[in-house]
Amino acid sequence: METLNYIINDIEPFDVSAKIKDVQTVFNQFTYSHVPVEKDGHYIGCVSENDAYCFDNSKLLSDFQYALEPFHVLEDTNWLDILEAFALNNSNIMPVLGADNKYLGYYELGDIMSLFNNTPFLNETGGIIVVEKGVQDYSFSEVCQIVESNGSRIFGVFISKIEKEIVQITLKVGHSAMNSIVQTFRRYNYNVISHHEEDKFLEDLKERSEYLDKYLNI
Repeated sequence: METLNYIINDIEPFDVSAKIKDVQTVFNQFTYSHVPVEKDGHYIGCVSENDAYCFDNSKLLSDFQYALEPFHVLEDTNWLDILEAFALNNSNIMPVLGADNKYLGYYELGDIMSLFNNTPFLNETGGIIVVEKGVQDYSFSEVCQIVESNGSRIFGVFISKIEKEIVQITLKVGHSAMNSIVQTFRRYNYNVISHHEEDKFLEDLKERSEYLDKYLNI
């Protein structure tokens, strides 16, 4: 996906010699978590809003250069890596650098999220299935085979959680054959943790439970 069209240039990076009070003024005007900082025309990092308000506003950014966060992406970074950079740095802006650390502008988190919103994983009609299995026991090829062998399409699959040697896998698949897919996952010893109206296995368990309750109450 093309991301360069989303680069924004409405904020000039602060020079490291700028006054802290000027940085605080910018944070008062915008809702950004960080603003970029340069030294000798080269990007050196971002100052966070939280830090800026804690600094003595009579001093300069250079007095707190140690607190700058050097996160950034390059102009050819793909959108998934950009999204990961946002998450890792808890930021809502992401500086974009070109050759020789030249600052090109920044991405806004909302704009990059909109790219994700336009992927088939979110905008195609389908169903979500969440399964679990041991970290040494699953494979993506097996997961895809289970779906496709039941005549359905995969719009996306990713690991949504890893905890205590258990991997949680989230899939988006076509609406067709949902019950067959769920049952096949169980036959391959996957624990299906999502709930599905089409799941006859759960319906059968419910009917048997109700029958047992009636039997015990006779």
